Amino acid sequence: MAWLLLAFAIASEVLATSALKLSNGFTHLGWSIVVAAGYITSFALLAQVLKLQLDVGTAYAVWSGAGTAAIALIGAAFMGETLTPLKIGGILLIIGGVVVLNLAGGH
Repeated sequence: MAWLLLAFAIASEVLATSALKLSNGFTHLGWSIVVAAGYITSFALLAQVLKLQLDVGTAYAVWSGAGTAAIALIGAAFMGETLTPLKIGGILLIIGGVVVLNLAGGH
């Protein structure tokens, strides 16, 4: 159950961060509301994940790492941002770090 909630927390954070770009510095009310609701939802879900005894280091690494990788890919696919080989390497390092943390966890 904790992993499912974490997946929803990541999705909420990714939605909020995408909306942050679309809010144009909070000048578009609708997107600004999506930003606030998405981040509040994401943190509330992350808090529940931690309450369910998932290690904070592992949960935060997965949450932030998956969110970072997803946002980089969304930015490249839908927002006209570049995805250079160096950025791809960084994403792979993030994913590798999350995997190592999960393997080192005491579950």
